[in-house]
Formats: sequence, C-alpha cells, structure tokens
Amino acid sequence: MPTVLVATWDNGIFVVDGGVIRHELAGESIRCLANDGRGGALAIVGNRSLRRRSRDGTWNTIAESEVDLAACVAVGAAVYVGSDDARVSRIGHDGSFDWLSGFGDVAGRDTWYAGSAIIDGRRVGPPLGVRSMSATCDDSVILVNVHVGGIPRSRDGGTSWQPTIDIECDVHEVRAHPMRSNVVAAAAGAGLCISMDGGATWTVEHEGLHASHCSAVAFAGSDVLVSASTDPFAKEGAVYRRPLDGSGPLMPVGGALPRWMDGIVDTGSMAANGSAVAVADRGGNLYVSEDAGRTWSRIADGLAAPSGVLVY
Repeated sequence: MPTVLVATWDNGIFVVDGGVIRHELAGESIRCLANDGRGGALAIVGNRSLRRRSRDGTWNTIAESEVDLAACVAVGAAVYVGSDDARVSRIGHDGSFDWLSGFGDVAGRDTWYAGSAIIDGRRVGPPLGVRSMSATCDDSVILVNVHVGGIPRSRDGGTSWQPTIDIECDVHEVRAHPMRSNVVAAAAGAGLCISMDGGATWTVEHEGLHASHCSAVAFAGSDVLVSASTDPFAKEGAVYRRPLDGSGPLMPVGGALPRWMDGIVDTGSMAANGSAVAVADRGGNLYVSEDAGRTWSRIADGLAAPSGVLVY
C-alpha cells in the first residue's frame, strides 16, 4: 500500500503507512495538503502557518502569515499561497510574502463573489477566496481556483493573470495533469470541466452524473476521476470516472469503492500518485487503490472531518 496523508480540519494529520496509522500535528487545523516537489509535503497549519513535511515526518515552518491562508502549490523551486481574501503570494527564501499585484488586477475580479447557501434559515459558506491551486507539469502555467471567481491563469510566474472560465461554473477544485502539460481538470458546481490547452479554454460535462455539483478531481492512470453530490452538504456523494481521451458518459468508479460515499468527497480529498489513488469522504473513511482505481480497499475509518489527502 502507498503511504497516504489525511489532513483534518481540527486534529492534525493521520499518516497511513503499511497498515499503521500515525498521528502528527495533533489538535491542529490543517488546510491544503500539497506535494512540495521534493518528495515531501506542504500544508497550511492553523490557518496562518505554511509548513513543510520531509519524508521522515519532520515538520518545519516555511512562513507565517498575517492573514488566513487557504491553498498552496509548489512550482519548480518556488512556493505560492492563496489567501481567504482572494490574494496570491510568492514565498521568499526568507519566508517573506510577495503579494502579487497582478492577481488583484485580473480582468473580471469585480464580479467575483462569496459562495454561500441558506441552511436552516442561516446563510453559511466560505468567504470569497482562493480555494485550490495547481500548476502544469512543466511549471509553465499556474492556475488558481477562486470561489467564486473562476480559474485565473498565469504564464509568467504570477506577474500577470488572465480569466479563463465563466465564474458561474462555480469551480471547487482545479488540478493539472501530472504528465501532460496541456491537460487540466476542474470540479465545479456545473460538472466536470476539462481543458486540453493548459487551462486557457474549457468544456463542461455532466452526462452520467447523478447530480452536477462536483467538489474534487484527480487523474488516475489514463482516467479522470471526479466526485459529485446534490449539494455541498449532502449526506451522500459518489465518485465517477471516464477515460481522459475517450468520450461518453461518466461512470461510477466501482471496484469495491462504495456507490454512495458517507457524505461528499470534498475539495482536496481525492489524490493520486502514479497508479495509487486515495479518496476520503466526509464520514472519515479512507479508500485506497493501487491499480489506478480499478479495485479499492478501505484502510481507515473514523478520521473525522478530512480536509485533504496526499499520496506519497
């Protein structure tokens, strides 16, 4: 089995390795697990601390922010972070924050808005901010998912940015393909979004889904996987797949992965590395596949409130 890191909103990170579960950063709130490009991991701890985990489990602080951070991505030797107030920064070698003015000037920014819903008579939901970040495998394009503000894209290291998708698609996660620099996917309220030109243009599909609200996306072998639910607070969700270069409807994953997950598979809670894939649902169940999602095993449960998954 691969080593899998499961981050939680309020109790640190669980490292699942060879059937053994270790607990790290207990009691801490974790956001955005990401590969650091060096064989380790990046995570946002306690909303304002950007930390790096080495392969031996040692954590070191890279930077401390004065504002709440929401997402991070390694792009070559650089690390970029996105904030809850919809800004993007490049982290300096000394831990300083270089807030990118070009992101504040992206066309259409004045139309962005906070996503929310009315639940039990109360309006709830995250603030307007960065929800996920990714970069193409050749590091030539940085993609930032703003909720709700589409997917601004930069081809010059963050100096300038261009809008790329209708913000009403309501994007929840963007992920670039690990080996094909032209391929990017996004999970959105409108369905699965696919780009074959590095995120410049998009098509949206939802055929085969039981509902169009998609929250997480990953690439597994030659397939794209996406999670769907009726809404962000649904008591059950499902994971679908289709060949990336094929056509036709999305199909339930199967292979011992439950048809109906215990709650939704949310942003960041589905990840792959080569043929290894991991999925965590809101009920705290962790499912792992070693064959690109053809067969699955549940290797952990009770991991309350997962906020992200990373496969080593």
